Amino acid sequence: MKYRRQDHKNPRVNLTPLIDTVFLLLIFFMMTTTFNKESQLSINLPEVAGEQPVEQQKPIRIIINANGNYALNDIEHSLINSKLDTLERALGKLIKNQSDLPLLISADEQAPHYAVMRAMEAARNLGITRISFEAQQRVDDE
Repeated sequence: MKYRRQDHKNPRVNLTPLIDTVFLLLIFFMMTTTFNKESQLSINLPEVAGEQPVEQQKPIRIIINANGNYALNDIEHSLINSKLDTLERALGKLIKNQSDLPLLISADEQAPHYAVMRAMEAARNLGITRISFEAQQRVDDE
């Protein structure tokens, strides 16, 4: 019996079963993977105890109430609206091109996050770099 010799110069590999296997593995991993949602993260913020730092200059104070309304330096003189440009104009009148003044943000614990971020954005746009946040010191119940 005479066997025919195969040509070894151009061997061919059939990739179809390999591609099918890769797709099946991909589908399997996509179906069995669980994804964590950011809303399920648990964050415990640190508590600090100590004395209040002594400021050399009187800071400009932005007061944010629970509704997200702003007041500057005095809670009785609130801004007419909560827009960024209104806050920037009022803050600009107080600092008078002195961006080295300290800024104190006093936000209610129920204040919306966007209101605090808007106050920080207004300070950044005016070049204020010395920003601090006001909080009450926790009284330990012992």
